[in-house]
Amino acid sequence: MNECALSIIWQYGERSVRVVVPESLLMKGETFLRSEELESGGRKQATVGAEPNQAAADKQPPPNSTSAHGVADALPVGTSLGTIVSKYVACMKTRRTRHGFTADLSYLRGIFGPVCAELERKRTNARRGKVKLGQELREPHIEATCLEEITTSQIADFIRESVQRYELQAKTANRFREVFHRLFSWAMDEGGVRMPGNVNPVDKVKRYKESAPQIRFLSLEQIDEQFDVLKGYPVLRTLVAVYIYAGLRREEGLWLTAEDIDLNAGKYGIIRVQAKTVNGESWESKTKVNRVVPISSALREFLDSYKRPEVLAPWYFPSPNGKRWHPDNLSKTLRRINRAAGFPWSSLTFRHTFGTLLAAKGESLYKVSTLMGNSPDICRRHYATLTPEALTQSVEFDERRKGSVAVEK
Repeated sequence: MNECALSIIWQYGERSVRVVVPESLLMKGETFLRSEELESGGRKQATVGAEPNQAAADKQPPPNSTSAHGVADALPVGTSLGTIVSKYVACMKTRRTRHGFTADLSYLRGIFGPVCAELERKRTNARRGKVKLGQELREPHIEATCLEEITTSQIADFIRESVQRYELQAKTANRFREVFHRLFSWAMDEGGVRMPGNVNPVDKVKRYKESAPQIRFLSLEQIDEQFDVLKGYPVLRTLVAVYIYAGLRREEGLWLTAEDIDLNAGKYGIIRVQAKTVNGESWESKTKVNRVVPISSALREFLDSYKRPEVLAPWYFPSPNGKRWHPDNLSKTLRRINRAAGFPWSSLTFRHTFGTLLAAKGESLYKVSTLMGNSPDICRRHYATLTPEALTQSVEFDERRKGSVAVEK
């Protein structure tokens, strides 16, 4: 004979908890203990017996709990989606790099829309007549009021539909998955959220298979052509030389100050890529690791001929208005100049030129990754297939047979 049970719902702040209590406990008037501590640091217990409703009203237990009598764990069903996302964004802002935070914010906006103030659009892009993916939500994809409601199938469906609707690349699809996973991991580890089964729902969402990266780089002749086109732009010309001959990322070059360029160290000088705070604004590289890049003889010639504009800002390569270049504005300016000259490449091509030509020269991928501030695995994916000539001699270990093997007829 099945035992009757009473379902009790506690309201705890922004959460509600449903606990099923067997009738035998109610009849015995036993005490239902809560094992989790409250946010205030205290502990509470709810007595269920002759007056269970009064006990539930007087004793509000915390959401993540276990019964001392073996009653199944109560699952929170009311963690406000907007509240938890807002807290996550605030935490992310203190831990991620500025670039990483901005990128993740864009993805979260594309996933949830304006569920909190932090995900509301600050400005529109009406002048261009189109909106980049993630900058503005076309229509809600994740329909949920509470984080615990979101399931593995919802996440997988969202990514799949986004790939189909917006023709996303596998890399972008996997980026959405990463953003989802970080949010749920933080919510479960630090946000006080308990998901069903205490499992991150993103764990079972399969990654999309990414194709091998297509790396574009410049030949030595194309490098000369690029510098010829930039002769009338001394700041851009020298900055591009830094990208090509030192392999810096776009923002790394824009954040350089005079203190980062040391022409007296080493043979030709060094460039320090390091975290800094300028005028109250902090910055660090993408990998959060400082590094030193030696200046080559070719780059030294450009630096020696460069006359830094006299501006109040400390930037080594200031924008035309004397401030730090915005990365997108720099790319637009270079794109406009290069398109007029018939060049199809972008600013990312300059950094790939550095890595590719060093690998083709025979430098180890470990050295290349160290200079570029990448992991060896990333450099291997990008440049390992571009070095066949450098590996030719590496496969030779038995030269005794040169000309000694007869040709079969």
